[in-house]
Amino acid sequence: KTREAAEALRLTAQDLAKLGVNDQVIKEPLGGAHRDPNMTLEAVRAAIAEMLAELLQKNRKQLLADRRKKYLKMGMTGLAA
Repeated sequence: KTREAAEALRLTAQDLAKLGVNDQVIKEPLGGAHRDPNMTLEAVRAAIAEMLAELLQKNRKQLLADRRKKYLKMGMTGLAA
């Protein structure tokens, strides 16, 4: 029922990515994250390392400007059914 509720409320990771709430959706192992914790941890580690590398390329002013732009953009686009 949790999955159906999340889908009905448009709270899936993919929906939130379309709305700009999350930056990335990390792919889970077949059967879910709990099926292969090591693969899950490696996927999360790789995603964090990739995002951190991108962030480290920016100065403080650019980081703040990007963050402001992201939050102001939230809610401006919707999800087409």
